[in-house]
Amino acid sequence: MSKYDLLWKYVSDSGAEKLELSYDDIERISGSAIDHSFLTYKKELLTLGYRVGKISMKEKTIEFIKEK
Repeated sequence: MSKYDLLWKYVSDSGAEKLELSYDDIERISGSAIDHSFLTYKKELLTLGYRVGKISMKEKTIEFIKEK
């Protein structure tokens, strides 16, 4: 079980083509703050048909994109 499983479920269940979430939203959804390990865990999302797009350190947002 990944610490981001709840986040992956949220993104997948959204069905959105593109979804942008703030770091605060992600922490609220997953129960875990974004840290450097996110870069390792993000590949888990590919199995659900999504990928991580732009990660904005300045805006503190992460974009999730549905694969076609």
